[in-house]
Amino acid sequence: MAIEVRVPTLGESVSEATVATWFKRPGDAVAADEMLCELETDKVTVEVPAPAAGQLSEIVAPEGTTVGVNALLAQISQGARTAPTQSPQQPAPQAAPKAEEGKMTDVMVPTLGESVTEATVSTWFKKVGDAVAVDEMLCELETDKVSVEVPSPVAGVLTEILAPEGTTVDAKARLAVVAEGAAAAATAGAAATAAPAAAAAPAPAARADVEDAPAAKKAMAEAGLSATEVTGTGKDGRIMKED
Repeated sequence: MAIEVRVPTLGESVSEATVATWFKRPGDAVAADEMLCELETDKVTVEVPAPAAGQLSEIVAPEGTTVGVNALLAQISQGARTAPTQSPQQPAPQAAPKAEEGKMTDVMVPTLGESVTEATVSTWFKKVGDAVAVDEMLCELETDKVSVEVPSPVAGVLTEILAPEGTTVDAKARLAVVAEGAAAAATAGAAATAAPAAAAAPAPAARADVEDAPAAKKAMAEAGLSATEVTGTGKDGRIMKED
């Protein structure tokens, strides 16, 4: 049975909204009351939960679409909810990686600070396919005021980078996707890289391979300082704007 997902009440005197972000994709399993998408109006941000458990079968209003109150946003199929979890287990050789990866978790832009609405992705410290641990730094964002480090919300494998270096993102944008359930791989990857990283840290020569924050470079140029005269507090001695 198909269940319709419609625009909820937006507030007094508000008649339309824009679809800002979809947190689920067609084919994803959803639980009742799990957040599906977010709408933006001139006054408020409205979260749209799933009215029932099932599988998101269709997105009718993609991101950027302007919709009115009670407009159709998506459809959920209740009968196919168990299909995504059972069918991949049949062909064991092909489904094994998916079973290990498990749930996909979005990496979102964190809080940027008061009155800051956007940032630029300055550096990615991980590549697609890399194992990551919980709270391990994935990338760094630059704003006019601060540098913001973005940690991994879960242990797993970085499967997709949605905002490459140089991309300008807003405060609610998706940066990447991490496949959960690969904690062992993440732990092994972290252990394998920890020793070489620790050994290389004291070597002054390694400083040449570290890319300083763009805002920090600008500040050093204005102050007439070189990178050797500033002690970096970022990852691997990276010089931040605050330094």
